[in-house]
Amino acid sequence: MKRRDWLIEKRERKGMSQSEIARLVNVTSQMYNYIESGKRRPKPELAKKIADILNFSWTRFYE
Repeated sequence: MKRRDWLIEKRERKGMSQSEIARLVNVTSQMYNYIESGKRRPKPELAKKIADILNFSWTRFYE
């Protein structure tokens, strides 16, 4: 389980909080926190939503 620092950096560059992203993609703040901390890997549908908001390729979650 590896923290996704790149994801945190992208979110912070956009000036958004974890709870804002969570609300936009319709998950709990806790679930989004788990994704950033590396405890959970999002399903492709969720990965695409997050990637669209933060402007990166959704496949990065699976590298």
